[in-house]
Amino acid sequence: MSKQGPQSGAILVTGGAGYIGSHTCVLLGQAGFEVIIIDNFCNSSPSVVERIGELCGRPPKTYTGDVRDEALLLRIFQDHRISAVIHFAGLKAVGESVQHPLRYYDCNLGGALALLRAMERSGCTRMLFSSSATVYGPDQESPIVESASRAPSNPYGRTKAMIEDFLFDTQAARPDWSIGILRYFNPVGAHESGLIGESPQGIPSNLMPFICDVAIGRREKLNVFGGDWPTSDGTGVRDFIHVMDLAQGHVAALRRCLEMSGLFVVNLGTGQGHSVLELVRQFEESNNCRIPFEIVARRPGDLAQVWANPGLAHRLLGWKATRNIDLMCRDAWRWTRNAWNAGNRPQ
Repeated sequence: MSKQGPQSGAILVTGGAGYIGSHTCVLLGQAGFEVIIIDNFCNSSPSVVERIGELCGRPPKTYTGDVRDEALLLRIFQDHRISAVIHFAGLKAVGESVQHPLRYYDCNLGGALALLRAMERSGCTRMLFSSSATVYGPDQESPIVESASRAPSNPYGRTKAMIEDFLFDTQAARPDWSIGILRYFNPVGAHESGLIGESPQGIPSNLMPFICDVAIGRREKLNVFGGDWPTSDGTGVRDFIHVMDLAQGHVAALRRCLEMSGLFVVNLGTGQGHSVLELVRQFEESNNCRIPFEIVARRPGDLAQVWANPGLAHRLLGWKATRNIDLMCRDAWRWTRNAWNAGNRPQ
């Protein structure tokens, strides 16, 4: 068993300027880790790195480039002593993946393969992977446990499941490697400072930024996909988790990766489901505003209700989510107002 502490080497964060990556980088920096980011900024902004620096006291060393660029990755590993990698980089919109599957396979699978090859060549044996609850099959009973069967229903989910397979096989062939696979449910919210948050390019693919766009007046109304699901109010039920809880889960998982070899898979969720209309009503109450909405047809591939059993993460990592949906809504709205007023919101 190898033991390493926060100061034993840097943490390379791919996609570190993105939504979940940026919040994780803040907590890593505040915990004493040296952070190095690689990001091509296709769905984020270089200004995020500056704001990470404001929150941590200094901006992380950042490389602008694609994670598929193996030569760049090797140079980063050569120039820095990297203790572990947290792999966020990749395309992540379910609907877009259905329209452009080859783009998703090229980017997500190609990026993971290039990163694993560079890690192997450089002797870096610790990695966390940003996976997703979309790897689970549509027939699973909630709350979903990690042993539930995987049967993703879209190209995005299939890329996540295939990368998980890469990691299972890599760790089996290299028993000294330590790999954590973190399956997210539905991240929402923002850092309490209002300096960083979710800021997708173009039309949002997730619920909360769409709600915020309606609240700020950028969009006329929210489309709610399906009002006839077998749930309490007819709208889909999901496990919404505050992004800062999710980021804390990464720090806890990283510490385990640095302390021991092996592979673990954990759900990062709250263990509680809330419907789309519950989240809308809570946003209205928390922020004293109105969110017009329209019930429209269901989307292909959507499910009635999905939430996590996060018990394993608590037992294995000592982590559990603590922030409620009121705080998720308040923090998301604070970030949206700040970003809009500062001109940081993508058009």
